[in-house]
Amino acid sequence: MNIVMEQQKSNIQFVNLKIQNLLHRFEVDRAVFFGLFARILAFCAGPITAILIVAKFTPEIQGYHYTFLTILAFQSAVDLGFGTVVIQFASHEWSKLKLNKNGQIVGCADALSRLVSIANISMRWYLAASFIVIFGLGLGGYIFFSNSPNIGINWQIPWFILCILTGMGFCLIPVWSLLEGCNQVKKVYTFRFIQSAVVNLSIWGAILFGANLWTATVSSAVSLICSIIFLRGQYWSFLNTLLFGIPSGPRINWRTHMLPMQWRFAISVFTGLFITSIFTPIMFKYHGPVMAGQMGMTWSLVNILGLASSWLNPKRPQFGMLVAQKKYIELDRLFWKLTKIVLVLTLLLGLVIYILVLVINNFNVAFAHRLLPPLPTGLFLIAQCFVMSSMTFSMYMRAHKKEPIMLLNVFGAILTISFVWLFGKYYAAVGMALAYLLVVLIIIPLIFLIWYRCKNKWQSETLELYHG
Repeated sequence: MNIVMEQQKSNIQFVNLKIQNLLHRFEVDRAVFFGLFARILAFCAGPITAILIVAKFTPEIQGYHYTFLTILAFQSAVDLGFGTVVIQFASHEWSKLKLNKNGQIVGCADALSRLVSIANISMRWYLAASFIVIFGLGLGGYIFFSNSPNIGINWQIPWFILCILTGMGFCLIPVWSLLEGCNQVKKVYTFRFIQSAVVNLSIWGAILFGANLWTATVSSAVSLICSIIFLRGQYWSFLNTLLFGIPSGPRINWRTHMLPMQWRFAISVFTGLFITSIFTPIMFKYHGPVMAGQMGMTWSLVNILGLASSWLNPKRPQFGMLVAQKKYIELDRLFWKLTKIVLVLTLLLGLVIYILVLVINNFNVAFAHRLLPPLPTGLFLIAQCFVMSSMTFSMYMRAHKKEPIMLLNVFGAILTISFVWLFGKYYAAVGMALAYLLVVLIIIPLIFLIWYRCKNKWQSETLELYHG
């Protein structure tokens, strides 16, 4: 009996070892695992939400709902990409720090002082920005909807309450950025998976109980409550040190150290925001809320390709730490491995989504009429596959606390806004999708070229400094 039990135990250990080796081979750690499952949950929850919306919302309410969500995305224009900048700077300092068993930060005193100064800067920034979010989105949305066709929908109060909750959640962005930059990605992504499940349940409940345009407000409130509970329970000591501490040594100066990257990255984020957020409002403006709803739901489907980013976001602090430690061989190995994973996964997902759209259209499923036809959907999918393939290259460059593709992003945004607006106005969804794809085919190869030149330049400069 003991021999049999030992053999079973040995077999289990062998299987576990094989699984661990397989996960390691594909760069799947705990953070990636829960980040991936959060995306899969979104992938599974998305169709359920869409079905409930189709069943409980009128086409007009659907159009307002998706336009609400699209306009809210413009909060990134106030963020100005500062959250990502904080991650990059914090990761460089965290390469000399760690948490002890009591959750306290220990290590290089100078690095801790600089990290505290980063936390102080970011909190002041986001407290001011949250008020801009509340009043800016509120007023901007009010003007937009007031000048749209009046079809008797009471959108004012749900919109303003949603803006207030969005502004409150905005205040937590520096907290999440600091946690990620300090490589606390395992706990953070585990929490985000749980939070995603709870928020989706709240969305479904709100829809089923007839919340209509209050649905987004309910989910925002639930998300905010979950965040506060998690941060208070898991990272109070950590956050108390950073957010309320005073630097005792060298400091990061925002104007000297962070602003050179931030303003460039802010422009990149702002232009990217317009590139990805103008589709639904243009449809709403020129073709009405029904087609805007189709565009919004289709774009939500296309964004499932973002599942591949589950491998990237948890690795950002690791990229920054490797750059700070000058471990370029390890950095390049991780970069190419992630690039291959993202490319293969994105292509497979895009193919599956397109086949699904073809099937529901061929069988004339009622749900298909809430989406764009297969042709524009396919064009959007192809374009987004190219966009996803460039994400690791952008992350590599930003890990160096630089943003060399800013001008290219501005150029891409000008082309996109011009072409998408023009073709979307006169040729609806097909023209809009084709215009977007053409711009992507121009911009993405140029990103690869800039990455190649910067990589060679930065690494050669580091080697010259080292040997000098």
